[in-house]
Amino acid sequence: MPCHNQQLNNVNSGQEHPMKQVRSSSSSSVPAVLSNSDPTDATKQTDSQDNLGPQLKLLPLNDQIRELQTIIRDKTTSRGDFVFCADRLIRLVVEEGLNQLPYSECTVTTPTGYKYEGVKFERGNCGVSIMRSGEAMEQGLRDCCRSIRIGKILIQSDEETQKAKVYYAKFPPDVYRRKVLLMYPILSTGNTVIEAVRVLIEHGVQPRHIILLSLFSTPHGAKSIIQEFPDITILTTEVHPVAPTHFGQRYFGTD
Repeated sequence: MPCHNQQLNNVNSGQEHPMKQVRSSSSSSVPAVLSNSDPTDATKQTDSQDNLGPQLKLLPLNDQIRELQTIIRDKTTSRGDFVFCADRLIRLVVEEGLNQLPYSECTVTTPTGYKYEGVKFERGNCGVSIMRSGEAMEQGLRDCCRSIRIGKILIQSDEETQKAKVYYAKFPPDVYRRKVLLMYPILSTGNTVIEAVRVLIEHGVQPRHIILLSLFSTPHGAKSIIQEFPDITILTTEVHPVAPTHFGQRYFGTD
């Protein structure tokens, strides 16, 4: 399991594992578009991703993801359907996020006595949710990693300066030894995530060990984060000028 609550024993070994590849913003391919949709949608999404680089990775686009995105964005969607579809999309992002973690090859013996050459994920990972909307992604991570430790950060805008301010932060004591799956569903300006990453860095986490899991991002939000931290990895399902900023209120029923 990639998420067992164990410390990394060889953090300073100097060995780095290459990230597994998904659709990246620098890809020249145009995302698939549903047959009944406007073909310019794909062009807009591709244009919005220009110059964001390989650190921004998008889930492979298919009709299932497009439908989930559509239902979440639809203002007529009931809260029950909203939460159901959001949880499905979260699970897809979490699964792909786990696929970005380092692994090693291994051999196991099957019940019939044969040797099987496979892989196992290396241990020493944790999740960190940015409250409150990031907490919506915690269960999806726990569904995949039963024993994973999850830290929390509470960041809100200062009423006077409108700047992001950290009010609470709690992480596993050895967070600096771990790969961090940072969870925040909507990247609008990127300011909240930038502040959260700064807090993680203060606790010894290197940006290249942070994988940001998000559902939707604006070009500005993704660009701001990558410009501030070029080594961070962002995984999302869509980059679009308009983000569903109602997500947190709708998911928790506070709208």
